[in-house]
Formats: sequence, C-alpha cells, structure tokens
Amino acid sequence: MNDNGPKIEIIETDEGALYRATSCPGERLDLFLSQITGESRSYIKRAIGLGDATVNDGDCRPGQKLRPADAVELFLSAPKSARLEAEDIPLDIVYQDEDIAVIDKPRGMVVHPAPGNERGTLVNAVMFHIRDLSGIGGELRPGIVHRIDKLTSGLIAIAKNDEAHRALSEQLKRREMGRVYLALADGNIKEERLDINAPIGRSAGDRKRMAVTPNGRKAETNIYVLHRFGDYTLAAASLKTGRTHQIRVHMAYVKHPISGDVVYGNPKDPLSIGGQA
Repeated sequence: MNDNGPKIEIIETDEGALYRATSCPGERLDLFLSQITGESRSYIKRAIGLGDATVNDGDCRPGQKLRPADAVELFLSAPKSARLEAEDIPLDIVYQDEDIAVIDKPRGMVVHPAPGNERGTLVNAVMFHIRDLSGIGGELRPGIVHRIDKLTSGLIAIAKNDEAHRALSEQLKRREMGRVYLALADGNIKEERLDINAPIGRSAGDRKRMAVTPNGRKAETNIYVLHRFGDYTLAAASLKTGRTHQIRVHMAYVKHPISGDVVYGNPKDPLSIGGQA
C-alpha cells in the first residue's frame, strides 16, 4: 500500500493471526477488515460479535465508521484442520424434547472444536447422541447456543432446530433465561452480595486473556455469598451479561479470584485443584 494508505501489521502464531492497522480509511469497520484479511464480511461480523476485534483498545461495532486516527486490532483463530465428526462419548443428557436438549457438561471437556482441541468436544459427542441440531452456530458449532469454559462443569442448552436456537438466543439476550454458577473464591468475602458492573475486553498485554478495561463491553455479575470457610468463600454467581471468562475476570477484579484459577488468580494453585473451582 502507498504511504497514504493504512499501515497494517500481521503477527502469526500457532493459535491464529493478529491484525493491527492504523491510518485507517473512512469506511465501515467490517468492510475494512474483510478487505485486509480476505475473509467474508459475515465472518468478520461474527468475529467482532465474539469480541475478537477492538478499535482503540475498546468495544466496536461492525458498521462503525473508521477515522484515520483509529487503531484497529483483530485476532482470527487458526483454521480448523480436522473435519467435524460424531464421536461415541458418554453424555449426561438431563432433559430432552423435540426442540432442545440440556446437557451436564463435565469439567475438562471443551464445548466445540478449536485449535488444539479438534476432537473429544461436547459437539462431537452431541452429534453422536442427537440426530437433529440447529445450523445457526455454523458447521463447527451445531446446536450450540452458549458456552462454558473447558474446566467449568455445568448445564448447557442445545438447540435441535433453528427456531429453537433463535428462541433460546433471544431469551438469553432479554435475560429471560438466566445462568447461575457455584464458585469457590479465594479469601473471605465480607459482603453478603456483590454487584459487579465493570466492562470487559481483551487484555492489551495478552490477547488470549480478558481484563476489566474502560473501553470494554458492558459486563454485570451478581455475587451471593452462600458459606464462608475462613480463607475461602462459596458463592453463587449470576450473569446479567455473557462475556468471555466474565465471572473469573470479575472475581479477580474484586480481589477474590476463583480458587484454582491459575490464569486470573494464584498461579501456584495452593489447593491443587488443577483448574478454576
């Protein structure tokens, strides 16, 4: 590109590619990123919706107009090399009808294929046990309406058709379907309830991590103390939004990280849990 055009830096890693651009033209963000990456605008819109893009280290929208002074970053995960296949993996299906299934995902299982976890995921297992699944989530995420971390166990709602998928997504958006998690946190939480309202975005220092950042996306978590164990507290965490690693980031933000969380909490894992509790 000429000296007056955008300045673009591409950093390749095993996990994917980080695009950095400055001196941007005055056009839509999704169109600009589509042009510099070669990806379709619909793919770019999904990436933006997942929080994989920032403008000036903050939240952004696909249709926002860029200015020359803007600094844009986009992280695209490496292409999946493995073909998605059904696998005979045991599943605890706690409820099922013609539209949805509710599955108790075990700790240690990844929800859908990703670099380094192409097989043995919840999606591989669901494809074996459930014949019909919605296609809205894309070919690598059939039926998946929402996700939880690999080392977190809990219930996941699976959509068996597109109509159910849209309905469940809308319920999540309107907060008609809630998500409550039990968590063991480090330290003694003195309050009976904590209402955490702190925006979350990708960490400027490590794009694989999330962080509370002034320009991040709105994130709200309600914490209710259930029992205190001296140096630890059992709590219920209710999500009002669904940002990546939200509970883990918010609990670390209020100085009570989830026990066993070596990413956002104590890296030494004194309880030898091997993952967030």
